[in-house]
Amino acid sequence: MNLKLVSFETTDKIQLPGLLYEPHTKTPEVALYLHGNGSSSIFYKDDSMNLLGAALVRIGISFFPFNNRGAHWIKKLVKKREEEEDRVLYGMTFELIKECVYDIDGALNYLKKLGYKKFYLIGLSTGANKIVVYHYYKRKNLINKYILVSGGDDTGLYYQDFGRVKFTSLLKTSRDKIKKGKGRELIPQDIVADPLISYQSLYDTINPNGDYNIFPFNEYMNNLKLSRKKLFREYKTINKPSLVIYGEQDEYCYGNVLRCVEILKKECTHPELFTFKMIKGADHGFSGKEKKLTELISAWLKK
Repeated sequence: MNLKLVSFETTDKIQLPGLLYEPHTKTPEVALYLHGNGSSSIFYKDDSMNLLGAALVRIGISFFPFNNRGAHWIKKLVKKREEEEDRVLYGMTFELIKECVYDIDGALNYLKKLGYKKFYLIGLSTGANKIVVYHYYKRKNLINKYILVSGGDDTGLYYQDFGRVKFTSLLKTSRDKIKKGKGRELIPQDIVADPLISYQSLYDTINPNGDYNIFPFNEYMNNLKLSRKKLFREYKTINKPSLVIYGEQDEYCYGNVLRCVEILKKECTHPELFTFKMIKGADHGFSGKEKKLTELISAWLKK
């Protein structure tokens, strides 16, 4: 196996780092990997990245995990502006989920130049949400198969944590800040203690009608009527072979992982294209169950 640290340019000119695992024999197939948000980074998950990379390489598929612009809480990234380079603040604190389109397209452009022709997209946690967002806005894309792992209901979880009054108040305050051109200001931590986040990113995350609200389990199960948009609108558009995986003890599924999975089975428009799997004893991040997760992913792609 060959392993390289590389960087590529997103379609809006931001430089992102990645790892490229390749078999010694050239292959046309490659699986891209999207990590979750918050303090997430592929570089802090070396054991699981190496495990999955080695498994995919063994079946003739290259593996390309990369840090998207939402990695870490806050960091500076290089952005090209005409002939000059600038440093821009990003990380989860400032990211908008729809910007994943720039990141994924940039990664695909980079891989196409290396000669790859068949693409798979794996996303963990918010990475799964990003796959659905990407598909919704880029229906005609190069991806052949999707793997959605532990897709999360961030909007519903914030609602549960804040309560209706605070949730509604923060929606309005954040929207007003954005209208005044102050969306990148940080929310005081006596209002939102964790994570450190800007008004624009909080609004992006908790807006029931926004792009982030991909898996609205809380709203669906409890009939909260938060959204004007149809629930699971974006998810319903998926029309490619897709593997959906959850841990049996996912701590972000409101104590009822089975119900959440059953909802996804019911709401997919093309059930013949979907495969659903649950890993016994696994939490949201599959701690201690990485080998089983890797086996499921590689077996499904090989098939």
